[in-house]
Amino acid sequence: MKRVLNFAKKEAVLSASALLAVISAFFVPPSAGYIDYLDFRVLSLLFCLMLVVAGMRGIGVFHYLAGTLLKKAKSTRLLSLLLVALCFFSSMLITNDVALITFVPFAVMILSMADLKEMMIPVIVLQTIAANLGSMMTPIGNPQNLYLYSSFSVPFGQFILWMLPLTVISLVMLFIAVFTLKNKALDIAPQNSDKPDGKKLAVYLALFIVCLLCVLRVIEFPVMLVIVAAAVAVVDWKLFKNVDYGLLLTFVCFFLFIGNMQHIPAVSELIRKLVTGRELLTGAVLSQVISNVPAAILLSGFTDMVRPLLYGVNIGGLGTLIASLASVISFRCYGAAETGGKGKFMKVFTCWNLIFLAVLLVAGLLLCSLG
Repeated sequence: MKRVLNFAKKEAVLSASALLAVISAFFVPPSAGYIDYLDFRVLSLLFCLMLVVAGMRGIGVFHYLAGTLLKKAKSTRLLSLLLVALCFFSSMLITNDVALITFVPFAVMILSMADLKEMMIPVIVLQTIAANLGSMMTPIGNPQNLYLYSSFSVPFGQFILWMLPLTVISLVMLFIAVFTLKNKALDIAPQNSDKPDGKKLAVYLALFIVCLLCVLRVIEFPVMLVIVAAAVAVVDWKLFKNVDYGLLLTFVCFFLFIGNMQHIPAVSELIRKLVTGRELLTGAVLSQVISNVPAAILLSGFTDMVRPLLYGVNIGGLGTLIASLASVISFRCYGAAETGGKGKFMKVFTCWNLIFLAVLLVAGLLLCSLG
């Protein structure tokens, strides 16, 4: 029993989604029709992207890139800007989770070496916001984007045009936020970072292109799945251990739950009435409670208005610590480095998140009203 409780605590979203799926099965008994609920394209894309990015991270691509860029940091403000920008722009391609897993520990190390621990909280908080907002620019930036992009068959160019204004606003706000931090001259000792293995890097870049071709609907997902899985099995089979299977199972459980809810007319109609016309606000509010990935999957089954829903669940990643589960990564990284100050971290985190949330909600509503 203790193990079950520990697992439920560690994998709260997965446990909740599994419980919802099981409960819904009492109203719509399991059948072969359950298979139709699952979006195998999204699941395959997530799986392959996680494999490829894990491979790149394993050979030190991102650490090497960060070390190269930080050699140019001559002041604390420029250092902060580079650390935040790394998360913002890299998250567009490697997802917000991976950007934070990679660059927050790197920031902790750099700031500790430079005797700038007092800057650790504001920099990590802004890195977290940067990763959550930068990732909204592309379909592969985060799981909710990939799901909505595929589920609603949004054209790639249209997706970018929709998300570009909010991304630009976010970047400007981050730039202003960084410039509120203190500034002084800085001299960081050069970091020794080994160059990534050239052959493996070439393989992973080729596989990443294969994934992008599937995102762009140039190749079908079974082709991508076979190519990526086979190549990784040959190059480094241990990467299969680095896949977030909990996230994949969470998607499966929510697919089952939503599919069943749609087969209960009274429930489906009620949810549709509550969501229709309020997609942006509903997505943002619901994300505060269950995080934005489950919110996107849940609400997508009851509306055809994908643009405001995209805005809602991406903006909704701001706010509470669990609004985007990627934020929990930053909190854990900070907690591992600094045993004290968690209360201060939450105060700074909440303050900055609420500012960004309020501004972007207004911007999102205005953009939707303008069409």
